[in-house]
Amino acid sequence: MAIELPSLSLGGNVFGWTADEAQSFAVLDAARDAGIHFVDTADVYAAWINGGKGGQSETILGRWIADRGARDETIVATKVGMRPGFDDLRPGTLKAGLDESLGRLQLDTVDLFYAHKDDGGDLVETLATFDGFVKEGKIRAIGLSNFSAERLREALDVAEREGFAKPSVLQPKYSLVERDYETDEQEVAAYGQLAVVPYYALASGFLTGKYRPGGADTESARAGSASAYLGEPRGPAVLEALDAVAEAHEVEVASVALAWLRAQPTVVAPLASARTVEQVAPLAASLTLELTPDELASLTAASETGVNA
Repeated sequence: MAIELPSLSLGGNVFGWTADEAQSFAVLDAARDAGIHFVDTADVYAAWINGGKGGQSETILGRWIADRGARDETIVATKVGMRPGFDDLRPGTLKAGLDESLGRLQLDTVDLFYAHKDDGGDLVETLATFDGFVKEGKIRAIGLSNFSAERLREALDVAEREGFAKPSVLQPKYSLVERDYETDEQEVAAYGQLAVVPYYALASGFLTGKYRPGGADTESARAGSASAYLGEPRGPAVLEALDAVAEAHEVEVASVALAWLRAQPTVVAPLASARTVEQVAPLAASLTLELTPDELASLTAASETGVNA
């Protein structure tokens, strides 16, 4: 079953991790006010600080939806397959995982339910289970994340052959500084007419522009992975190109990075998170930012700097 998605998704990975419940509620309020109604979470968020249990993000999002009466206006996506103890795609894991997620979210139906990563197992039994969820009304649409092109095509072929509800959304890692998607899953996504919702759209914060050559490391949980891009030739080149386009449009560089991604073939809704209310505005600004062909080309060229050197 296909699902119509807005042009931007708010990431809930920070809820219950770098943003407590009050901060998360404030971010969700600001996002709603800015017209962002598509929220992405997962059962594994944030197991890394919760003794492997996870579930904080879903719990916070569920409380916010209930408190604000925001169910009808919110498209909710969650995932299964990476939380300790729920880290495969076997039918029992999927059923227990979905039921627990629905409980934390305080929902009867999840709009979009992802297999968070490929476990290398039998796709027939996995997709049969997802198909059952659709028929039961527990989920509206099926998504796949972290699947190779080969396994993605296999999943699409299995669904077609068996008459199962077809996966309709793909969530790969993709940004101006992470472009392997273009030579791996993109062709299959186009073949399967999948709506693509890339994660790490801002490269762990690097594409917000706060990590600069010669600058002091910014204190954040993701500073190490983000600042690592400065050690690559394309890192500073991308920042320079982003700065030029951002200045021309009088927006922040994060808005430009998301607008570039949204303009790429197969991409429907970049996924980006916000830890504070102030970080929501640049995300929202990307929704109405249209880049010229020359601007898109300059950003693309900068992101290829030194790649094949």
